[in-house]
Amino acid sequence: MSKLTSDVEQNLELFIRETKATELVWGLRNEEGWLACDSTEFENSEVMPFWSTEEEAKTHNVEEWADFEVLHIPLDIFVEDWLLTLAEDGVLIGANWNAQLDGKELEPSDLAKLYLK
Repeated sequence: MSKLTSDVEQNLELFIRETKATELVWGLRNEEGWLACDSTEFENSEVMPFWSTEEEAKTHNVEEWADFEVLHIPLDIFVEDWLLTLAEDGVLIGANWNAQLDGKELEPSDLAKLYLK
């Protein structure tokens, strides 16, 4: 059973709390690379979704994303390397999207600041 709700701010807080605790971030990857899709909030922007648990990521590993593998990234590498690179590339972060693919889309630098709190 998913802990994610329709409250995207609460899901973002859960993302920060759980990834700090486990020191892992979860995403979907296939032979072409990590999953990225068009932003629903920002025109001409791409967003890369990540989840705080393997279970939450697996719930999205279906239908058009069934050919992806659920993989983790160590939190320190995610924060220190990935967020910098994604910011340079202009890619947004989707944190803990729920089953309806609703979730907070934010700048990588804004997500990095949340880890400093």
